[in-house]
Amino acid sequence: MCGIVAYKGQKNCYPILINGLKKLEYRGYDSAGVACITEQGKITVTKRSGKVKQLEDVLKKHGMNKKCIGGIAHTRWATHGRPNQINAHPHIDESATIVLVHNGIIENYDPIKKFLKSKKVKFKSETDTEVLVQLIGYFYKKGKLNFEQSVRAALQRVDGAYAIVVLNKDEPDSMIAARKGSPLALGINEKEFFVGSDISPIISHTQQIIYLEDSQMAVIKNDNYEIKSIDKDISLPKIVEKIDYKIDDYDKGKFKFFMHKEIHEQVDTISNSIIGRTTEHNVILNGLLEYWSQIEASDKIFITACGTSWHAGLIGKNLIERFAKVPVHVEYASEFRYNRTLVDNKSVVIAISQSGETADTLAAIKKANDYGAITIGICNVAGSSISRETDCGVFTRCGHEIGVASTKAFTAQISILYLFALKLASSRKQISKSAMTAHLDFSSSLRKVRSVLRKENEIKKIALKYKNASDFLYLGRGLNFPVALEGALKLKEISYIHAEGYPAAEMKHGPIALVDKNMPNVFIVPKDMTYEKIISNIEEIRSRKGKIIIITDSKEKILKDLAHDLIIIPKTNHYMFCVLATIVLQLFAYYIAVGKKLNVDQPRNLAKSVTVE
Repeated sequence: MCGIVAYKGQKNCYPILINGLKKLEYRGYDSAGVACITEQGKITVTKRSGKVKQLEDVLKKHGMNKKCIGGIAHTRWATHGRPNQINAHPHIDESATIVLVHNGIIENYDPIKKFLKSKKVKFKSETDTEVLVQLIGYFYKKGKLNFEQSVRAALQRVDGAYAIVVLNKDEPDSMIAARKGSPLALGINEKEFFVGSDISPIISHTQQIIYLEDSQMAVIKNDNYEIKSIDKDISLPKIVEKIDYKIDDYDKGKFKFFMHKEIHEQVDTISNSIIGRTTEHNVILNGLLEYWSQIEASDKIFITACGTSWHAGLIGKNLIERFAKVPVHVEYASEFRYNRTLVDNKSVVIAISQSGETADTLAAIKKANDYGAITIGICNVAGSSISRETDCGVFTRCGHEIGVASTKAFTAQISILYLFALKLASSRKQISKSAMTAHLDFSSSLRKVRSVLRKENEIKKIALKYKNASDFLYLGRGLNFPVALEGALKLKEISYIHAEGYPAAEMKHGPIALVDKNMPNVFIVPKDMTYEKIISNIEEIRSRKGKIIIITDSKEKILKDLAHDLIIIPKTNHYMFCVLATIVLQLFAYYIAVGKKLNVDQPRNLAKSVTVE
């Protein structure tokens, strides 16, 4: 993986491809490359390790203005093979006829590579991707198949996940795109075609989008195209969707980093996730309506997700169990798919993913579907694989999230889970009408999101004091234990500082051994039933000379006495407190990373959409 963009039309492809790659930089990558077919039918391939800018500089020196009518480009996040120029995409077959870009992993690449080597095929890279392009080339040259047949024959023999776009210099007016497991979208604009691993490089050119389904290929010839099956040589319906994403979703505006912009957008995105889904006494989740009677009757709920979305799932578990009195099990999607999870046809499985393309989460959904469970998707991208593979779902309405470290998607996921818990509680008659009305009065809480953001300079000053720390502990209880986990993850992701989140009481069962005068300890302290207990935990750290940072809605003197740094947020209910505290921790991590002069939007080794295991 990471990002694919392709163009077929009469315009010079180079500027379109380079600008498309820039739109995909948010996904994280270590190298970039481009291949184009000239009007003379020659393939030119240019690759560089490092950033797209380095690739662009090379192309400007060596003919970026030469007209090419079809091209493919890629940003790579290394899986097989080191992150260097040789392993960068695109890859070309031995005869220099077929060229390909690929997201995903070819799991059976080794036996295929051995077979091809036995046929005297020579390899240049360490990648699994080159195995695929060489296999297509083998069928095309040795198997006497045409271009489309060669691609289909190769794909029928590989195991794993892929999204590919392929060019053939013998057929310069053709392009083939195909997917299985990894996302791929086709944009159509009269006699032009655009392909992307998501719509970000497409949306400025056209809003007419086809999301390829698993085991589908788009075969483009001249000004026409077909959607076909990979398994059989048959044509399939063309399902064109009009996408209304705004282009300014992909612009930083007045902010230096997308992450900073997206933290501030939570004033609107939390509201967007709630508005229209509540009345004075009820929650309305139309996306679940068809299956609601089965959801209401379920005897257990599973939540599966990865990373930040898993933390949202932990908060969701707490909310659902508190309000609806239904047992909830939360499991990493990467474990769910392999563990002997007790899912059956009386279960509900909620899958959470910002991108809607997370490979492990998709595999968990497939397992749940196979067991007959009702599957619910909570994701941010309409048309994504998770939105199509689940029985029903709810979109988080965040707009495009570009920063690799998720911010606005997380708080929107919490908001949706809060609404779901309340609706389920109401359906099962576990909550009074007056309590429901109180919870659904969001107006005051939403205003308090803005007031937290007004504390930005105060949070920045505190963050910069600790930018040189080597380790952090984040500690919370109940609903705020997952907030501690998320705060620690944000710091790790963008500042490269080691941080751990713990339930505050568990700190003395091991982590307290790490505490000394140099270690900052971030405590999340709402004035709720855990308040007295967590003060005891703070005193345990304080007595060992640890640095104390407290985020709280209490103004009691004892906290001022205990804290080296105190951040007071507005009073709200205990459930919205975790949202406000999360925003504080996002800003805290952001300003530490900025203080360390790091690339906040593209942290090293991370990718935005993890489409492989």
